[in-house]
Amino acid sequence: MNYIIELIRRSQTLLLYMLMTLTFMFGVFAESSGLIEEFMDVYEDWIYLLRQNVIIVIASGSTASLLGIGAGILMTRPWFKRYAEAFSQSFNILSAVPTLAILAIIMTLTGLGFKSAFIGLVTVTILPVVRNTYQGIREVPEHMIEAASGQGMTEQQILWKVQIPNALYVIAAGIRTGFALNVGTSPLITLIAADSLGELIFTGIQLNEFNSLLIGSLSVALLAIITDFILSKLQFWLLPKGVNPQRFAQ
Repeated sequence: MNYIIELIRRSQTLLLYMLMTLTFMFGVFAESSGLIEEFMDVYEDWIYLLRQNVIIVIASGSTASLLGIGAGILMTRPWFKRYAEAFSQSFNILSAVPTLAILAIIMTLTGLGFKSAFIGLVTVTILPVVRNTYQGIREVPEHMIEAASGQGMTEQQILWKVQIPNALYVIAAGIRTGFALNVGTSPLITLIAADSLGELIFTGIQLNEFNSLLIGSLSVALLAIITDFILSKLQFWLLPKGVNPQRFAQ
């Protein structure tokens, strides 16, 4: 046991040294390539684009989460069972459509700008939320539902007091996946005239400016990491211990 603990500590120390080395190397590269100067030149634009990117990610991700949870719950209702399979297949078909095609179709219907970008990101984000909500509720053990029914609970009470609480962890995982897709897709909304960090990326590609491309790409990557980190902490602390596998050992 002590050997394993010591091995873990050494691994952590090694990872720390590697991270420090990579950080130092990146700093040297940034200075020698003019990346820092380029970043200072576009700093005001970067702040604006970052703010717009964060706003549309939060707005579309939150909307998709609410709609996805609602759709997932609807698919599990007994009176909706005859339509559930067709409803589920429609989402599966939608998930097979390339993101650019989705944005192009929406653009032809609603025009360019924030509205089309918002609808497109909601469409991309909602799929894993619906799937996880549906599966999470369906996989609640049958004996728990029978016990609740035997105590006199109604169908609605079973849903809100038994099924949803026990499916929360799976639902939260779907939301995290949806937000990851959202952030990863958000640069593409620049193609339909919506402001995002993708403007730096596509400007760098079109003008062959490597530094602009790198600034935009690293910003999106960092935004994705921060978003997932925040959601993972919310998932850890907000979900009760009884339904959160991450907290069983506490």
